[in-house]
Amino acid sequence: MKIDKVEIFHADAGWRPWSFVKITTDDGLVGWSECTDSHGSPQGMAGVVKDLSPLLVGQDPRKIEKLYWDMYSRTRQSPGSIIQKAVGGIENALWDIKGKALGVPVYELFGGPVREKIPLYWSHCGTSRVRAWEMVKKPQIKTYEDVKEFGQEVRTSGFKALKTNIAVLGDNPYVYMPGFFKSPGGPELNADREILSVIDKWVGALRDAVGADIDIAIDLNFNFKTEGYIKVGRMLEQYQLLWLEIDSYDPQALRQIKDSVTTPITSCENLYGTRQYRPFFEAHAMDTASIDVIWNGFGGSKKIADMAELYEMNVCPHNYNGHLSTFISMQFCALVSNVRMAEIDVDDVPWRDELFTNQPEVENGYLKIPTAPGWGTDVNEKVLREHKWPK
Repeated sequence: MKIDKVEIFHADAGWRPWSFVKITTDDGLVGWSECTDSHGSPQGMAGVVKDLSPLLVGQDPRKIEKLYWDMYSRTRQSPGSIIQKAVGGIENALWDIKGKALGVPVYELFGGPVREKIPLYWSHCGTSRVRAWEMVKKPQIKTYEDVKEFGQEVRTSGFKALKTNIAVLGDNPYVYMPGFFKSPGGPELNADREILSVIDKWVGALRDAVGADIDIAIDLNFNFKTEGYIKVGRMLEQYQLLWLEIDSYDPQALRQIKDSVTTPITSCENLYGTRQYRPFFEAHAMDTASIDVIWNGFGGSKKIADMAELYEMNVCPHNYNGHLSTFISMQFCALVSNVRMAEIDVDDVPWRDELFTNQPEVENGYLKIPTAPGWGTDVNEKVLREHKWPK
């Protein structure tokens, strides 16, 4: 068996593109993966995939470790970012091929599952209907009365936990994201009295709307400096949150935040490889390490999770993309013992299910681990072409 072709495709998923790597072998096997770079350079990542393709064509796709190190050696001077996302996408497509060739799910190649289902939280809960309501075909949340109505839907969904962002309600509602330069508040990233009041009202309204039995986490992204995260964290302690999610590249700053609040801290979704995670583990900078499995690659993500276990730390997969990303993340959850819970978006483009041959099985807030060979789902290329990005 030899690799015949390496391709990358993009789908227009509204507020971000989804990217997919497709590897075809000379005997007709096809491996798929998702490798989205929605906030950076999807075209740049696609260029990396194309540049690495000559290393792969003609090689045995089952020799994944060798091919990984071939790609790593070629890109050693530019680690991380779109380079690693491209390498991770290629690696994961190779795992899909190997699983299909052997007729087993990918987790069986690493020792088999430790669980059959995993608890989920509803990601971007509420905020998707603030900023992308037209895309997800749902009523826009503009007022706190809207939040109350939305809370009824959440309570009947079966989810036991949700994660939200910072929503600013009113006539022109928006999601507060100065860390990505998508709203006021940047580049200084201060937590002034006005934004603290907004956060308090938003989280308080969600708590009243969903009740006391559903856990709430809030993703603060890159939106504040250390001082601001501490202010927000202390102010929100009254709500006994599941966790504060914080993006930081400084383990000592993150540890300072962790030591200053009582709410657990989740972080590291933007890191790549054990070398970047190690100083955060050594500093015990967070309570849960977030790992993006489609960016780090399945093998690399397993190494990071094993390292977290050495520091008595749980992990959770970062997953805000299409169903293929969810299937890859669920295979990771099947395999890794120290998983906290899993992430999934409920509100998304209405054609998401059509894009994939199989959909995640969600029941009462749990996701069933897939059992089909490879990742357990493929991309419908006809639907992919109908939603091509860029147009």
